[in-house]
Amino acid sequence: MNTQHTDDTGEFALPRSREANERLHAVIPGGAHTYAKGDDQYPENLAPVISHGRGAHVWDVDGNRYVEYGSGLRSVSLGHAHPRVLEAVRRELDRGSNFVRPSIVEVEAAERFLATVPTAEMVKFAKNGSDVTTAAVRLARAVTGRPRVAICGDHPFFSVDDWFIGTTPMSAGIPAAITELTVAFPYGDLAATEELLTRYQDEVACLILEPAGHTEPPPGYLAGLRELADRHGCVLVFDEMITGFRWSEAGAQGLYGVVPDLSTFGKALGNGFAVSALAGRRDLMERGGLRHSGDRVFLLSTTHGAETHSLAAAMAVQTTYVEEGVTARLHALGERLAAGVREAAAGMGVGDHLVVRGRASNLVFATLDEDRQPSQRYRTLFLRQLLAGGVLAPSFVVSSALDDADIDRTVDVVAGACAVYRKALDAADPTPWLAGRPVKPVFRRLV
Repeated sequence: MNTQHTDDTGEFALPRSREANERLHAVIPGGAHTYAKGDDQYPENLAPVISHGRGAHVWDVDGNRYVEYGSGLRSVSLGHAHPRVLEAVRRELDRGSNFVRPSIVEVEAAERFLATVPTAEMVKFAKNGSDVTTAAVRLARAVTGRPRVAICGDHPFFSVDDWFIGTTPMSAGIPAAITELTVAFPYGDLAATEELLTRYQDEVACLILEPAGHTEPPPGYLAGLRELADRHGCVLVFDEMITGFRWSEAGAQGLYGVVPDLSTFGKALGNGFAVSALAGRRDLMERGGLRHSGDRVFLLSTTHGAETHSLAAAMAVQTTYVEEGVTARLHALGERLAAGVREAAAGMGVGDHLVVRGRASNLVFATLDEDRQPSQRYRTLFLRQLLAGGVLAPSFVVSSALDDADIDRTVDVVAGACAVYRKALDAADPTPWLAGRPVKPVFRRLV
């Protein structure tokens, strides 16, 4: 592990990254192409700009090397520059990437996907998650003739499109008439969901949710949602952007045995390459095709949705997951990391303040203040210490490229960070350890 760069005061410093961030803001609104990657999500002047990555490690433009978690917003689950994926991509690049008619790779990729996710009957590919979640909503509205969308209010993100963003604090530019058509239900509460469906009787086109999150579904919950959707005549949509592959190769629906009408996949599907999928029942999906007698639905029509190299990447990812037992490895790595972090936090007396949550393959952490309330200031303190120790971790979401030495290194750095955390708690004020403004929530109304 390279020694992290410090300034003349001995503090960890990123002068080249700081300069690069200024260049980014000069030409790109927000300084990044994803809000969750913005420099406001990191301590002031400590937002690394990445030069390259390999496996579970990345290097910034200052030359610092980090053990990386949450790679590519959870999309790079096999590690950067995975050789099997790159081999498949390179093979297609030499053969052309986009044609005036479908390539044979499209049917091969679709057949591979449906073999991996056998609960679905048809699939259509696109480039990002919002493409396919919005297509699912449009399809649900078309087949039901209903206007309203019911989202799980406990899940943080579904789409960049108006039907969802209008419900967030960043709703500027979205007409109220659109936002009013989106309603919310709480996760795990069947009675509240039924009350919502009854209140908007015959108005709700679909229920859309992540089938699982930081906690396991309550017993019978997903099956209960299935029954509610059937009884009220709405479409059940599972957003499997995160659960897909990380819960099982066939997603959460494959693990829990509850089949949605439609489901959406992305992130891990391409190991960083741009590919997403809308999958589901044939009778619904075919409404976006040519072999039915009803009104046509503009389901998905994307110039780049079937680029051959991205579909080849997806096929290689699925093969690797199945043949190498990647999901089981992600869980084993996550369990080792969670145990180590919890032990380190407890040993430093902050076990009730640094809290690791979630399924082992999808760990996040919460930073709590003196009153055990979520704190952006303590998150800032913790992130500063991790960065200085060579750990880039907006979450603790693992990739299969990590090894035991990476986990052990991370736990050592966490222990050091927890020692500082304890000092701040004892002082009842983390300010002296922040060196600038606190990190900020992604969704907020004002800058």
